[in-house]
Amino acid sequence: MDFKEYVAQHKGTVYSKICEYVQIKEPKVHYSIMRDYIDRQGSYRRPGLIMLTGQMFGASLDKLLLPAAAIQLSEDWILMQDDTEDDSELRRGKPAAQKLYGWVHAMNATNIGQMAMWSMLKDYIIKFGAENGNRIYEKFYDILSYTMEGQYIENNFIHDIKKLGNVSEDFYFKVVDSKTCYYTVYGPLQIGAIVAEQPDQTLEILKRIGQAGGVAFQITDDILDMTGDEKVFGKKNFGDLYEGKVTLIILNAYKQATPAEKEKIDAIYAKKRSDKTVDEINFLREMISKYGGLEYAKELAQKYGDMAKSAIEENWSKLPNNEYTSILLSSMNELYSRKK
Repeated sequence: MDFKEYVAQHKGTVYSKICEYVQIKEPKVHYSIMRDYIDRQGSYRRPGLIMLTGQMFGASLDKLLLPAAAIQLSEDWILMQDDTEDDSELRRGKPAAQKLYGWVHAMNATNIGQMAMWSMLKDYIIKFGAENGNRIYEKFYDILSYTMEGQYIENNFIHDIKKLGNVSEDFYFKVVDSKTCYYTVYGPLQIGAIVAEQPDQTLEILKRIGQAGGVAFQITDDILDMTGDEKVFGKKNFGDLYEGKVTLIILNAYKQATPAEKEKIDAIYAKKRSDKTVDEINFLREMISKYGGLEYAKELAQKYGDMAKSAIEENWSKLPNNEYTSILLSSMNELYSRKK
């Protein structure tokens, strides 16, 4: 069994648990907005990693279900906030929430998801005990706090800094570490291990694995934004360029561009998403093509993906020897070989 098959095996159970906590009640429109993103059902990678790592270390599925559902619900409400802030066009193949319901209603509905997520964690503490439950609660809090810091840093660039000449690859990796590595990969790995009552030394091993895997995941996401099939990827192509986000792809082009090209790139990045024209986006694409931005990003995605697999292999003797360990190895490969 590979990681995709593992996730598919548990996806329905996690989704059902989320629906128990986010029911459609009066006022129905309010709750239906949050359920919209929940019902679209994303990839479920994060809950998959929690359950996989937890089972690898001997935890029961019953004990893993609430943390897995909570991390997936966090993705659903965070994505709704993110889409509203970025004024994104599509999410999971359908119009983004603010396009359907308006900015105010979409942002307000995310509170439903937040409250239900914390309620899940409270119920976990009640059911399985305060000592381990508090450890999981604190890990969630730490993950989400760091994620929101990364969101601020990224938004500060998009709305205030705007000039690629004022940032570097270090800036990109700082955002990726906070918004992707911890939240998407090594945080979920650690939560699964905490459910299985593993010590902090184990969490450090999982961090080394997940940091590299998270970078590979995000670079691949940036590449798919440029090249992916919109029907498969579920988002509009070139969203990062329209939104003015920093990626290794555009940074590589900017670094090599002529002064005149840099000036034009900065002028485009200074505009709001709604003010950017197709011709301007095409110019950015030309710069990326001219200076090999996609090729550069693909090489780095492969590099970090290989680093994640190497970290597993190097720590193989410290991990349980069972069927889940090989699935964990396949999960690192899936992070950067995916199509969506």
